[in-house]
Amino acid sequence: MDPIQNRFGYGAQAQSAALFDEGLRQHMLRVYNYMGLGLVITGLVAFVVSQTPALYVPIFSTPLKWVVMLAPLAFVFFFSFRIQTMSASTAQITFWAFCAVMGLSLASVFLVFTGTSIARTFFITATMFGAMSLYGYTTKRDLSKFGSFLMMGLIGVVIASVVNIFLGSTALQFAISVIGVFVFVGLTAWDTQNIKEQYAENMDQESQQKLAVFGALSLYLNFVNLFQLLLSLTGQREE
Repeated sequence: MDPIQNRFGYGAQAQSAALFDEGLRQHMLRVYNYMGLGLVITGLVAFVVSQTPALYVPIFSTPLKWVVMLAPLAFVFFFSFRIQTMSASTAQITFWAFCAVMGLSLASVFLVFTGTSIARTFFITATMFGAMSLYGYTTKRDLSKFGSFLMMGLIGVVIASVVNIFLGSTALQFAISVIGVFVFVGLTAWDTQNIKEQYAENMDQESQQKLAVFGALSLYLNFVNLFQLLLSLTGQREE
């Protein structure tokens, strides 16, 4: 090959790679920004509700608490099945609504645990999440082979949690929390790698926007569940 053609060909490839890397960086920043804002919404709603007896008493002292607890799960199923047919703006609105409903569900955390333990657990969660998400983004190792194992673990944790609602076993709850922490730590790295690999430079803006929202939802769920499990293990309850 002509050295000049080779030089120009290499230059074009390098420029294309640089554009792809910049687009991927912007995409991941969008995902993390959505997730971060979602956590802020959840935290604010949870705190406000927990500080307002007129709101939390009718919810958590009546069967309405089951509606509030199950509503986030309904949102997740709705989101998963309808994301392909939603517009990007509708997907964003649905995500913000989900975060607000999750905040309503998590208001009980502020009623049960001390503010100090909540803050401490949040920072521990943020550190673990950040480390595993960074690993998932930077590692060259293919994490897809762990996907089925992690999903099986997740299903097991969900089933055991539902069973323990009726059993009320502290030993089972401890086991669920420990196993759940490992599952969601692994899912954080796995989901981050998936989000990275799903990005494509030639996707239209609408598709990229929806992909970012759905990616934010995945990471948000990992963070919230990891926080709740760690809090059940290390949190100090109000006396």
